[in-house]
Amino acid sequence: MIRAALDRFDSEQRAMLGQLARYAVVGGIITLAFSAAYWAGTEFLHIDPMVSLTLVFIIFSVISYFTHGAYSFRDHGQRDDPHKRLGRFVAVNLVGFALNQLFVWTLVKQLHGPTWWPTIPFVLVTPLVTFALHRRYVFA
Repeated sequence: MIRAALDRFDSEQRAMLGQLARYAVVGGIITLAFSAAYWAGTEFLHIDPMVSLTLVFIIFSVISYFTHGAYSFRDHGQRDDPHKRLGRFVAVNLVGFALNQLFVWTLVKQLHGPTWWPTIPFVLVTPLVTFALHRRYVFA
């Protein structure tokens, strides 16, 4: 059944679906761990939410770069200029970071909601934005 559905796509579309599936699994695990670490830092270590997000972002960006490069986007794009790819990865992750900081600032700082509120868009919004940018800009 899955095989018949995949036969409807051309090879580029199948490759993109494979990348999306790998990104969803690996990125999902990273995103859930990222969100939990952010929340734990704010709740248990009493770190300001925006500072907690910054610290967690730094740690998980390193993990994400190596994991997505080796697994999610394997066999996609050229691997001949790692410095350029790293620069683009940092740029894309900074977009995700800014988006997540906006969620924290809006939901926690401005609306005075609980510190877990931003974890919902961390998981549901930011990965979609960063997948598209990573695929087109970083690992192209």
